[in-house]
Amino acid sequence: MKDASDVATASATGAERERDYRPGYELIAERILDFIGESGLQPGDRLPTENDLARQLESSRAVVREAIKILSALGRVRAQKGRGLYVADDEGMLTARRWGGFFRPTDLDHILMLFEFRRVQEMAAGRLAATRATPAELRAIEVAVEMCRHGFVHQQVDVFNQADDDFHTAVATASHNSLLLGAVRDARRLQRQSSAIGIHDVLGDHSEAAVEEHMAIYEAIRDGLPEVAAQATAAHLDRTLEDYRREIQRRLFG
Repeated sequence: MKDASDVATASATGAERERDYRPGYELIAERILDFIGESGLQPGDRLPTENDLARQLESSRAVVREAIKILSALGRVRAQKGRGLYVADDEGMLTARRWGGFFRPTDLDHILMLFEFRRVQEMAAGRLAATRATPAELRAIEVAVEMCRHGFVHQQVDVFNQADDDFHTAVATASHNSLLLGAVRDARRLQRQSSAIGIHDVLGDHSEAAVEEHMAIYEAIRDGLPEVAAQATAAHLDRTLEDYRREIQRRLFG
């Protein structure tokens, strides 16, 4: 008969397997991105057919088709009816091209560059917002914090992610600098690609910390403290980067 410790261990192991499980189409979506990057394909270049991709990636056509749907939604692949699959040349790809190459959302070096870029832009946005935010803009930032908290408490991933996006966009908007706002939106568009294929897509301790970090940024902006807002932003992004780094390394090394 199993004792309580055996039952607890089995339960924990099962929960860990459930947390670490990722659908096959997410894994294949990552491998298609790797294939595009390693093959040196550019926007507008044609991809192999679904059948050919399935053979090359040792997968089924059904799984490849689901992966293509994800990549199409992310703006990385474009399917033309009757003509085939192409590397996308829409806004998502243009963003990646401005970064000097094909952004891979599971490549640690690319993630490091992304967060380095975000740190510079969003610290500046926080400083400016602390001196320029209107009452309506402050309220928009506060509502986003509240919705992040709601999403975390009720374990609603979509609500949390949307509120997280709204928060960073609202701070950039309050900077009253359209170039900064555009840069922040570009960087977050790239980060969403990482989340969409399975990185950092669950609500855990990192999400609870993010809520408190958002609140610290909001309070600094509300109180008109530019440097405090900038440093709170830096701390938030540094901690988030470490979460991404750990998740990518866990995937690579187990």
